[in-house]
Amino acid sequence: MLLTAEQTDSLVPTLKLDEPIPQFKARTTQGEISSSDYLGKWFILFSHPADFTPVCTSEFIAMQQSISEFTDLNCNILGLSVDSVYSHIAWISSIRENFGVEITFPIIEDISMSIAQAFGMVHTGSTSTATVRSVFFIDDKGILRALIHYPLNVGRSISEILRTLSALQATDISHLSAPEGWQPGDEMVMSPPTSVSQAGVFNTTQNSNGLPWYYTKTPGPA
Repeated sequence: MLLTAEQTDSLVPTLKLDEPIPQFKARTTQGEISSSDYLGKWFILFSHPADFTPVCTSEFIAMQQSISEFTDLNCNILGLSVDSVYSHIAWISSIRENFGVEITFPIIEDISMSIAQAFGMVHTGSTSTATVRSVFFIDDKGILRALIHYPLNVGRSISEILRTLSALQATDISHLSAPEGWQPGDEMVMSPPTSVSQAGVFNTTQNSNGLPWYYTKTPGPA
């Protein structure tokens, strides 16, 4: 279902992890795009409160400087704010002129706020149209896998976004879990045993390094 401004006027966002995202079409700085265009690849949709703001500018520069790392993970980047496409174009032109960085990923124009509302980027009852700093991790089947919200005055860490993306993909491949601070190449952890007998096997055959039965480390994907 494609969303319109009228349909989202009374919509209460109910995005849930591991469920399909709302489908959308939108005008961007690189022409019209559709969420279905990204099937077969991961993509990160991230919103920013407004063009020509300092925190957003720092994030866009950092995101662009890491674009090859996202590409290596088969992941596209897609920005969004409620500003017009003309404002977006003027802003990225200013970034190029003042910081020497060419923004190559598309930025969605969402003047009607249909996408922002459907994804819960504008808090219910807010008196402002500014979107919070939201990050949506969407897999190659169009499924929402993770999301992060930041307040308007705190910038995102692009390295943490990359780490989370890598962890999601590694857990898909290995069916293991990524512990705190996991980085590609680190050991992962197995799901805990669900029976006393299984716990005993884990404790004697897996955790020869003295770790308890519920905490079993194992190599992740190469």
